[in-house]
Amino acid sequence: MSTYITIKDAAKILGVTKLTLRNWDKAGKLIANRHPINNYRIYKSEEIERIIEAMDSSPVEIARRKDLVKKLNVQHIEEGEQNIETTEISE
Repeated sequence: MSTYITIKDAAKILGVTKLTLRNWDKAGKLIANRHPINNYRIYKSEEIERIIEAMDSSPVEIARRKDLVKKLNVQHIEEGEQNIETTEISE
């Protein structure tokens, strides 16, 4: 079961702006999905972790960012959010 991260949270975790994430989507560097109800961009936590691994950061910084992803996943589960079906963005 995949968990999803909002564009706002993904930007905070990665240390970039939401506009940067949108540009990465267009360039094919990041795979975004769409929330089925509101059509907002959301990202699989695995996809965000892949980007974290690719960043030129120290091992400590990479671990800190991955910890943020895990905390978000636990928070979403505790809040009782349902697993949602999404659609991938296609150009």
